This record gives sequence, C-alpha cells and structure tokens, in this order.
Amino acid sequence: MEGVSDAAAQFDALRPRLMRVAYRMLGSVADAEDVVQDAWLRWADTDRDAVRVPEAFLRRIVTRLCLDQLKSARVKREEYIGPWLPEPMVETEEVEDVTLPLMLALERLSPLERAAFLLHDVFGESFDDVAESLGRDAAACRQLASRAREHVRAEKPRYPVEREHGLEIAQAFFAATRGEIGVLGAMLADDVSLYSDGGGKRPAAARVMLGADEVRRTYAAIQRLLQGRFGELVRFAWINGLPGFVTREADGVLQTTALLIEQGRIKAIYVMRNPDKLRHLEGALH
Repeated sequence: MEGVSDAAAQFDALRPRLMRVAYRMLGSVADAEDVVQDAWLRWADTDRDAVRVPEAFLRRIVTRLCLDQLKSARVKREEYIGPWLPEPMVETEEVEDVTLPLMLALERLSPLERAAFLLHDVFGESFDDVAESLGRDAAACRQLASRAREHVRAEKPRYPVEREHGLEIAQAFFAATRGEIGVLGAMLADDVSLYSDGGGKRPAAARVMLGADEVRRTYAAIQRLLQGRFGELVRFAWINGLPGFVTREADGVLQTTALLIEQGRIKAIYVMRNPDKLRHLEGALH
C-alpha cells in the first residue's frame, strides 16, 4: 500500500507538467486530463524501481497516448461546425509559452511533427529523448521538428506585447464593443481576422471574418442584435498567451475573448462560445 502511496505522490508532483504536454498536443483540457489519468494507471502498474527518470518516462507515455488520440481527433475536427479553436486556458500568473495562434498552427502539422516540435523546441528535450518517445531515430525527429518549425515560424509573435499594455488594449476593446463602433474600427489592423467557435452549440460565425471592415460590421450587427443586453465582465486576463477577457453572457454561459496584438493594433480576435470548451473554467474563475 505504501508503494502505491509513494507512486501517487511522485505522479501528483509531475501532473501539472504532464498536463502541459498533453494540452499542447491535444488542444483540449478534458482530453488532456483523460490522457494524464491513463498515464497514472500505467505508472501504478509499472516496475518503478527500473525507471531512472520518472518525468522523462511519464512524458514518453503521455506523448504516445496523445499521438493515439490525435488520430481520432483529426476526424472529429474535420466534421466540426464552424471555426475550431483550442479550449481556452486562463492564466493567473505565468504567461503561456505556446500562444493561441501557435496552437492553431500546430493543428496543421502531422501528429509526429507536432510532438517533435513541442518536445524539443518547447520542452527542451534532446533529440535522443524525442526519438525514444516517438519510436523514430534522432535524425528523423530532427527533420520532423525542422519541418514543423518552418510551418509555425510565421505564427510566433514578432512584436511581443507588454503584459500591462496588452490588458489596457483588451479593456479598450471591451469598452468599444459595447459603445462606439467607430472607436473599435480604429483599433483594428487592416487585415484583422475574427474567429468565433460555437461548435454548433451556440450562435457563432460560420467562417473566419477577414478584414477590418467585415469585423467592424460584425460587431455592429452584434450590438444591434443584443440591444444593450451585453454579457457581464468576469475578469480581464491572459488567455493562451494573449490579453483578453472573460464574460458571462446573457444565457449564463461563459465566453472568452483573446486578442493578438501587433504594433498596437489588433491583428486577430479569438472568441470561444462553445460551452463544452468552457466548462473547465467554471470552478477555476471563482
């Protein structure tokens, strides 16, 4: 019994790091939690005396479980209604190392490319360790990570926004969407894009809105539709590495809005409305 207790204590100490790996691989908090729980069951049945580095061993298990999961996830996302966004992570202190645009870019990679990039470039594993996790040789993993890097390079923030300045812009954007639409238009980059993920569960745009004019018209239409019945602000926050805010809408369901800011203008807006992807925030925001 003591052995199981020791194993649980050791696993629980590593659980947050394992969740970071699984969430970045899958883009889903619920799926990441399932994978980490599955990893725990395997850890409990393992000859732990034979494991030299528990964290590396468990990260390997989590990575392989995620690769299995991604095969079915890709099919689900092809059938998804409207734009797909990863589940939002609202940060309390540390700013996310993998931003929301980068997570969307990871979606375009093969599962192996995504794993190689995350394990090496984000989590700092050597290619020998990555090779052991992926069941490939180190040279192949180096090539996978290199291909992934080429794909995601454009999505890395070129002009990182200061935390305080980012939240100031989020506050101004929040006020503008509830006030003068002309003010909102001045905040947008010419090539701004608006992603709204309702997952077929709540009203949302069926496609990505492109360009400042279209985005401004979309918010003007929302204002007319709501007729002043706007959601209540829960808090301003950093969401998946981007400044933004959480609201509780008129139907009682949470909503998150995250803003990609470049050179003082809003380059992209990511709105999560799918209640299934917001459920995990209910307890965390109290």
